[in-house]
Amino acid sequence: MARCSNCNAPLPDGSIVCAYCGDRNDVDLKGIHYYTTHESDESRTCPRCNNTILKTIDLKLTGKFLIERCEQCLGFFFNPGELEALLDATVNNVWLIDNIGLDSINLHRKPDPYPVAYIKCPVCSKLMNRVNYGAKSGVILDSCKAHGVWLDSGELRHLFEWVKLGGRLLEKERQEQRRIDEEKKLNELRKEIEET
Repeated sequence: MARCSNCNAPLPDGSIVCAYCGDRNDVDLKGIHYYTTHESDESRTCPRCNNTILKTIDLKLTGKFLIERCEQCLGFFFNPGELEALLDATVNNVWLIDNIGLDSINLHRKPDPYPVAYIKCPVCSKLMNRVNYGAKSGVILDSCKAHGVWLDSGELRHLFEWVKLGGRLLEKERQEQRRIDEEKKLNELRKEIEET
């Protein structure tokens, strides 16, 4: 369970505000790698706060690794492939699927503070699609196919926990099963065509 960086009290799943001291807790990216914050060359605005300019953070995972973050709502914007690269680089040694943990990961999560709505891409200003990240993740990404994905505050921490519990392994299993089922249907269809 995550703990408050100010008073060390337990934080409920998905929460960024401590119920004891009221302090806002961001994802501890310092624990992953040292980062620096600087102005982005492109003026990307937060899709939640509208007029807030996103700050660029260099995570320095393997050389430069830049993502954008809103300092007001603490949401993140990842260019295509960056979220997967961050999850791969920071959560490893997961060999088993914890089905009990995955079944309960979303039970104590606070409801989304934002109403269900399509938000604009920080790059092209077109409405992004809402996409379920993976099996039992409970995270709905706002995705622009051309430019990347938006995560609201608390969702990145939730994805880290989901991956630790074997969520990516479960998603890979489900994708493989879908592929096998589709191949089986295609073979059955071919067989029916050959028989006629």
